[in-house]
Amino acid sequence: MSSHPNVQKVADALKAAGATGEIVILDEAVPTAAAAAAELGCEVGAIANSLIFDGDGVPVLILTSGAHRVDTAKVAAELGIGKLRRATPEFVKEHTGQSIGGVAPVGHPHQVPTYVDTALEQYDVIWAAAGIPHSVFPTTYAELVTISNGTPITVN
Repeated sequence: MSSHPNVQKVADALKAAGATGEIVILDEAVPTAAAAAAELGCEVGAIANSLIFDGDGVPVLILTSGAHRVDTAKVAAELGIGKLRRATPEFVKEHTGQSIGGVAPVGHPHQVPTYVDTALEQYDVIWAAAGIPHSVFPTTYAELVTISNGTPITVN
């Protein structure tokens, strides 16, 4: 699976951005923060969920702590978007090239406006998906903001 095209795109994007963590291929898929935390032996809050939303037809990527739910009304108001809705699997695939459960913060065909949950800052190591549900990589909050070209935000 390390040769999966999505994993390779993420690896290339991480290398180009100067990221320090190596992609880890897991034996089991970890499509949820709880599954990833259990497999990695970390707190669920240290998992950076990559959630794609449909912001009036425009993709919006929110990297949120696995311990949080995104208050879509609050975030939409803060971003000046009429309505922020959970995207369909087709919308996610169209804009990221990746499927729900494995969406990485990088490696997309085009830059997606990205926002990073400030709650992730409390963790020394954060784990993010790497293009497929069987892959993750470690990073830090500062590095995650940098590599994703993200803007810090409070999501709830």
